[in-house]
Parts: sequence; C-alpha cells; structure tokens
Amino acid sequence: MPGSAVGPLILFLAILLVSAHLLANLFARLRQPRVIGEILAGILLGPFVLGKLSAYTNVLQLNNAAEPKKAALDLMYQLGLLLLMFLSGAETKALFQKYERKQIAWLASVGTVLPFFVMLGLATVIPLAWFMGEKQNRTSLILVMGIAVAVTSIPVISRIFFDLKILHTRFARLVLGVAMLEDIGLWAVLAVATALASSVGMPKQAIAMHIVLTIIYFILGLTLAPRATKRISKSRFNMLANNSPVTFTLLIVFGYVAVASLLDVNLVFAAFLAGFAVSRKRLGDALETISRFSFALFIPVYFALVGYKLIFDKTFSITMLLAFLAGACMLKLISVVLGARLAGFRGLDVINLAVATNARGGPGIVLASVAYEAGIISAAFYTTLVLVAVLTSQAAGAWLEFVLRKGWPLLSVDSSAAAFVADKEKAPEQSAA
Repeated sequence: MPGSAVGPLILFLAILLVSAHLLANLFARLRQPRVIGEILAGILLGPFVLGKLSAYTNVLQLNNAAEPKKAALDLMYQLGLLLLMFLSGAETKALFQKYERKQIAWLASVGTVLPFFVMLGLATVIPLAWFMGEKQNRTSLILVMGIAVAVTSIPVISRIFFDLKILHTRFARLVLGVAMLEDIGLWAVLAVATALASSVGMPKQAIAMHIVLTIIYFILGLTLAPRATKRISKSRFNMLANNSPVTFTLLIVFGYVAVASLLDVNLVFAAFLAGFAVSRKRLGDALETISRFSFALFIPVYFALVGYKLIFDKTFSITMLLAFLAGACMLKLISVVLGARLAGFRGLDVINLAVATNARGGPGIVLASVAYEAGIISAAFYTTLVLVAVLTSQAAGAWLEFVLRKGWPLLSVDSSAAAFVADKEKAPEQSAA
C-alpha cells in the first residue's frame, strides 16, 4: 500500500470506530443491543449513505489505492471476528458438561433439523424464481433457504450475552452449544450448495473428505488439544507463557487457525475452539487483557464493517422481507419450543431459548454473501437475508434485556437476572457505556 493511502485509511478507521462506539452507546441507552448500533455505523458510513456524497469520498480519498485498502479492511474484519469467537469459546469452556449434553442435543436436533427439512418441503410450493440467482440452480437455492431458516448466530448472540453480562451463565452455554452444533452441519450443507452451483463442481470424494476432516478437527479441538495446551502452558520450560502470557495466549489462537486453514476447516470455529484450549487458572489475566482491547477496537470495527458491506438498492423488496422474516421466525421458534420442551424446559425458559436461538446475526450475513457471490440467490433475496439477520438479532437482544430488567430468570435455575438488576442499580452509567 502506498504511503499516501495509509493516512486516509487510518482516518476512515478512526471515524468508523468512533461512530461505532457512539451509536452502540446510544442503542444501549435505548435498551437495544450495542451490536446493532455498531452495524448501523457501518451502514451510515458505507457506499449507500454517506458514500454517495462526493465531498465525503474526496476527504477520505476512498478511491485512492482501493484494492490495498480493501485488503487492510478485510484483515481488520477477520481479526475482529476471530477474536470475538476466541473470547466466546474461552467464556464457554464448560460447554459440554454431562448434565447439559442431552438438553443441547434436543435443542440442536429438533431446533435445527426440523425447520431445515420443513423449509425443504415448503420449497415445492414457493415460487423459487423470485429468489433465484444467476446460476439458476434450484437445489442449491433450496439448501440455502433451509440454512437461512435454521441458522443461529454465534458471534452476534455472543456479543449480546457479553453486553448483558450473562456470557458466563448456563443459559449462554446452552445457546452457544446449540449454535455451534447447528453451524457445523449447516456450513457443511452450504459447502455442498456452493459446489452444486459451481460450473466445474466439486467431486463427491472431496466433499466427504472435507466434512470428515472438519469433524476430526472439532473432536480433537474439544478433547486432546486443550489437554496438550494446558500441559504446555504449565511447563516451567515455557518461557513465553511465563514472561509474556498475552503473546502465548494469542499464539494458541493463531495455531488453531493456521491448522484449520491447512485442513480447509472454517476459521471461525477454529477460533472458537481455541478458547477451549486456554487455561483460565493460568492465563486468566491474559484473557482479560485481550478481551478489553478486542472489545475496544477489533470487535466494534468488525461489526461496523458488516454494516459497511451491505447493499441497498432498487432491488430491495419489502414484500419478500416481510414474508421470509415471518416464515423463518415462525419455523425456528416453533421448532426450538418443541426441542426445549422435549429437553425438559418449561414456561419462560422455553421462550427465552427460542428467542435467543432465533438470532441469525453474522452467520446469516455470511450465508447471504457467500450465496450471492456464488450466484445462488438474487440481489433482492441477498438484501432480505441480511436484514432478517439484523432484525432477528435485535429482537433477541431486546427481549433478553427486557427479561433481565424485569428480574426474571433466563432459566429457572439461573441467578443472572438478579445479578443484572443489581448491577444496573449499582452502576447504571457504566452499564449504559
């Protein structure tokens, strides 16, 4: 990147970061998820709002060295996403406790499999031409629609849990456990959908091998790798862990991501699993340092760039948005309610779990981008999927904040609501910030 482009890029990042924090604080005061304000900041600063003003573009010199700037912004985007997933994994290390496995299995299987296959069945009566992309691949489109209905966001719901100070609770572990199991299967389905849409296509053996490697990676990342990392971190010969624990902790993330990249495994889940490998007893202070810096810089920039990349033009259809939003939410909520009841939950617990897992967030946006670039979906459906992801995430955050503010438990065995109310009364200005 030429030196003349570095200054404008840093200026743009500064404006993006300040705007993200200001709007996030505004949304927090309005009792809305902070993440929605951060995404809105990116939309306002993006090409479809302020980007239309020539004065704004000229001052920031956005067209100067456009490709290097895009590469730099993509790096910031990926770092923010990976750090968010790593911190989420570290907070939910006790995810697969024996007494929770059955409940997570019911919620994930019924809450994901049922809406996915119902959507596949409904595709026979839906006018698919309305949603079809340039590749005109019916099978790929149906698979994408099934994923869009069933997916749950790990990054966004993790951020909402963090902002509400409930990331450590059993409720958060259940929701994130369900989301992780869901996304393993759904990303595999997306790989098949994009392969089918490709002109060359992907051999069946390659698809099978990719899925097998992913499963092996996850099993090792949850079992053997954390034990090995714990032993290495405790070793008295590990000078890096003793003298620079923050560096050592970051190297754990980079190691997981590097191996995942070599195996063509999704990097987002690699970072999430890296969080399981960190010993809180030994590296707790390092995690706290990384968390504070990440939530001050990289993670707000990540969500702002999500908004910055959105496309709003004349292809947008309000009818499509309302129809798909209503149908997707209804299928997901009913399925999760059924799964929650089979898992033994009752009353408000069922509603809270259903609303939280209905948040599509980042994965919903990623799904829209991948499917649109592959020619599977139309521009109008791309915009619809993005807005559905944002709206369901906002609804989830607003509902959970309402429940906590009322002093109601997210789960009947959780004390998170009482702690939340006490924290609000003790330091309301700090909670708003």
